[in-house]
Amino acid sequence: MDATQQDATARARELQRSWYGEPLGALFRRLIDDLGLNQARLAAVLGLSAPMLSQLMSGQRAKIGNPAVVQRVQALQELSSQAADGRVSAAEAAERMEEIKKSAGGSVLNSTQSTATSTGAPTVRRVVREIQSLLRSVAAAGDIIDAADYLAPTHPELAEFLRVYGAGRTADAVAHYEAHQS
Repeated sequence: MDATQQDATARARELQRSWYGEPLGALFRRLIDDLGLNQARLAAVLGLSAPMLSQLMSGQRAKIGNPAVVQRVQALQELSSQAADGRVSAAEAAERMEEIKKSAGGSVLNSTQSTATSTGAPTVRRVVREIQSLLRSVAAAGDIIDAADYLAPTHPELAEFLRVYGAGRTADAVAHYEAHQS
């Protein structure tokens, strides 16, 4: 990717952040993870082509042009939050995704996302996914590992944090998070 393409992608992601609260790549990856989807299935539920979803995720396109798709994204965000904290079973989530797929509407995405349980406290998995999403939105896994290797001799705890959250599996990051709570 040349500098002009990198600049265009960075601009698109900043626009996405202002319109949707975060880059769509991070948002869609969270939906995929929380709802057990792949990109093709997510595209089908949203009513997008797989190439369009890919362009939105990579920052080649900034905006979702169809208001009904935006409404479906919002509905999936709520469902994702419920699935991540265990309020909705996998079977119920699959059933609700079929309903969302058939829905139409034109509401706009909320800039804030529901990340809390009914008690108001965020779930550990949700917190971990937010940390992972943030780290992965600023650097690729290989770059995060390189940074961790650079920091390891003088800041081993920070290096471990980068490796676990920036390039590791969510389950390992959840275990790390729980082990470091006082």
